[in-house]
Amino acid sequence: MAQTNVLIIGAGPTGLVLALWLTKLGVKVRIIDKTAEPGTTSRALAVQARTLELYRQLDLTEAVVARGHRVPAVNLWVRGEAAARVSFESVGSGLTPYPFLHIFPQDQHERLLIERLEALGVAVERRTELISFVNRENGITARLRGPDDQQVDCEAKYIAGCDGARATVRETIGTGFPGGTYRQVFYVADVEAAGPAVNGELHVDLDEADFLGVFPLAGQRKARLIGTVRDERADRADTLTFKDVSDRAINHLKVHVNKVNWFSTYHVHHRVAQHFREGRAFLLGDAAHIHSPAGGQGMNTGIGDAINLAWKLAAVIAGRAPDNLLASYEAERIGFARRLVATTDRVFSFATSGGRLADFLRTRVAPLLIPRVVAFEPVREFMFRTVSQIMLNYRNGPLSRGVAGHVHGGDRLPWALVDGADNFATLARMDWQVHVYGAANAELAAWCAAQKVPLHVFDWRPGYEGAGLGRDALYLLRPDTYVALADGTGAPDVLERYFSDQGIKLPPRNAA
Repeated sequence: MAQTNVLIIGAGPTGLVLALWLTKLGVKVRIIDKTAEPGTTSRALAVQARTLELYRQLDLTEAVVARGHRVPAVNLWVRGEAAARVSFESVGSGLTPYPFLHIFPQDQHERLLIERLEALGVAVERRTELISFVNRENGITARLRGPDDQQVDCEAKYIAGCDGARATVRETIGTGFPGGTYRQVFYVADVEAAGPAVNGELHVDLDEADFLGVFPLAGQRKARLIGTVRDERADRADTLTFKDVSDRAINHLKVHVNKVNWFSTYHVHHRVAQHFREGRAFLLGDAAHIHSPAGGQGMNTGIGDAINLAWKLAAVIAGRAPDNLLASYEAERIGFARRLVATTDRVFSFATSGGRLADFLRTRVAPLLIPRVVAFEPVREFMFRTVSQIMLNYRNGPLSRGVAGHVHGGDRLPWALVDGADNFATLARMDWQVHVYGAANAELAAWCAAQKVPLHVFDWRPGYEGAGLGRDALYLLRPDTYVALADGTGAPDVLERYFSDQGIKLPPRNAA
C-alpha cells in the first residue's frame, strides 16, 4: 500500500501550490488528477498583488510577471462611451511592490507550477481518481482508480480536497455546500480584436445589454471576453455559439472581433462549504467556496487557502506543533470566503440585474456617481486594497496577538520601500522571523540568536511610520508572512509566551 504524508486531490492552481509549498517544506506529497493532461483552456485570469507577494517564497513572482500582462487600469463604459477610469498604478504604488492587476491565464499558470513541481521531483499522477476514503484518528486510507482502471489503496496522514465544485472529498466528509446558482449563463471567448477597448486595460460595460468584460491578454490585439446571456438563450447554453451571444454589449465597447480562438459557456454558483475541515480531511479552493468571477478573486483565494494550510501541516507533521494548529485553517479562511462570496454576489448582481430600476442605476446614476466617488483617494485605495487582497487579515484569529503602531496581530505586514530598502526582501524564506523598525534591545537580540529566529532590524525612517509600523516595536512573522504577534515593548518574553501558549516549537535554522 502506497504511503505519503499528504494526498492532494486535484492539480489545478490550488492543489499545485499546496504541493509546491509542502514539498519545499520537506513534506512528502502525492498529487493526483483525473484528467489526462493539464488544462488547455482557461477561465481564471487575474493574479492579484497579494498572490504575487506570496509567490516570492517559491521564486515564482518574476516568472509570472514576465509571462503575463500588467493591467494598469479598469474602465467603466455606459451607452458606448467610457464613463470612468480607475488607475491601479497611481493608487497602489505605495502599498505593494505590484501595484497592478496581472493577467496570467490559468492554463499557462498551471504549466508553470507543474514545471516547478517536477523540478522538485514530484509529478502529477494523471488519469487517477479518488473513489473514496476513510477518515481515521491516525490517518486516512484512500481508494484510488488508476489509468489502467485498477483500484489501489493509499495511506496518508492527511488528505486535501482541491478537486473543485463537485469535490469527492467534500461529499465524503458530508459537510453542506449552501448557496445558489446565477440564472445567467456565462460565456468566455478568446479573440483577436481591435478597437479602443483593446488597449491593454480592462473594460466593463454597465449598459442594459448583457454584462461584458474585456480582459487584455499578452500579445498584440488579443483579449478575453467574459459575458452573460439572458432570456431564452440561457435555456440552451450547451449549444450556444459565439454568434448567438448578444452583440449589443460588444458594439457598445466598440470591439471589432476579427477571430475567435476559443469559446465556451458555463453556469456559475455562489456557495461556501459549512466546514473546511473534518478530521484529517481539508477543503481548499473551489471545493470549499465558489462565486462569480467579479473581481478576479477565485483562483487567488484558493492559492491563499493552500499557503495558509501548508506551513501548518508541515509543522504538525514534523511534530513541532499540536493538532489544534490545524483548526486555525478553517477559523482564518472560512470567514474571508463568506465575505468574498457576499461581496462578489452584490457586485455581480448590480452589474447584471435586469429591470428598469437596475438599468436606470447603471446607465444614469453610476456614470455620474462613480467618477465623483473614485476621485477621492481613500475610495480608490480601499478599492485597490480589496481587489488585490492585501487588505485580507486574520485579526481576532486564534494565532493573532497584539498591536503596535497601526499593525495588529493577523495583519499582512505593511510594505515599505524606504531609502531603497524593501522590507519584503526578507520574506522569501518560509520560516518564523522577527522585524524591528528602529532599534532592537539587547535582550531581544539575544533571544533570537539563542532560538535561531532571524531578526531583521531596519533603521528608523519616517516612511515606516507612514506605513503604520511602530518605532522599536517587534513584529513576529509567521511562515506565511502574516503578522502573528505585534508588541510595542520589543521585549522577548512576549515571544516566549506566544510560542509556549500555541505549543509551537521552532524548527532548526537550517530547515526550509
